[in-house]
Amino acid sequence: MKIQLGHSPDADDAFMFYALAYHKIETGEFEFEHVLRDIETLNQWAREKRLEVTALSVHAYAYVAKDYALLPFGASIGDQYGPIVVADREMTIAQLKQCKIAVPGELTTAFLALSLCLGRFSYEVVPFDQIFNSVKEKRVDAGLIIHEGQLTYSNFGFHKVLDLGEWWHEKTDLPLPLGVNGIRKDLGQENCRKISACLHDSIEYGLNHREEALAYAMKYARDTAKPLTDRFVGMYVNQYTQNLGERGRHAIDRLLHEAQTANLIPPVVLEIID
Repeated sequence: MKIQLGHSPDADDAFMFYALAYHKIETGEFEFEHVLRDIETLNQWAREKRLEVTALSVHAYAYVAKDYALLPFGASIGDQYGPIVVADREMTIAQLKQCKIAVPGELTTAFLALSLCLGRFSYEVVPFDQIFNSVKEKRVDAGLIIHEGQLTYSNFGFHKVLDLGEWWHEKTDLPLPLGVNGIRKDLGQENCRKISACLHDSIEYGLNHREEALAYAMKYARDTAKPLTDRFVGMYVNQYTQNLGERGRHAIDRLLHEAQTANLIPPVVLEIID
């Protein structure tokens, strides 16, 4: 059975799915076709049920929960760190609320978390890899940064205004769940569990063969040096990636609850394949 697996062309996702891409593990009757797109495209595609398995923003899950369940493996969760807001000058949170902010997509969890933090704010959707330039060219006042930019912003002369992972932890004492893997429920429970096991084995292979998987991930590192890529992979391929566990599940449930209470998402019931 062919399974289309959607994920971002990023070092952490590449690391996780290296074993699947290069047939390092047994996948039984499943043949995985890797579909690489930015996370906002994958979020939109999920609303169309386009892929059998796909990376999703936790924010987007609220809009596709009718068709997709979550897998317990492969999540991107930041424990006291996460997407950051940067500017070309120092500013306070109160000043930030008056700014126009470049965001990487309206369905990203970064956008949802920033909305919870600031309330309503002025923004412009900009591809994630063009946000630095938007701030530098003063088309916006600040930028919401995901991916490796969380580690490299100071190299470009930007100041960190807000770390949403730190903010969320101070508010809830929980890690910030950003990305998850969704699986189409129409595949049936048995197939969902078998595919889930394949993703688990791929992640475990990468962690047990770190140098091998990291060498592959470097192809998607967007010109960052190996030590920085290794650090980034370590941030988002962590204990919650191996298995959400109770704390990871609670973090997702809490984020969805807070967003529902703030009328930012529709009601949603969390469903995770066990």
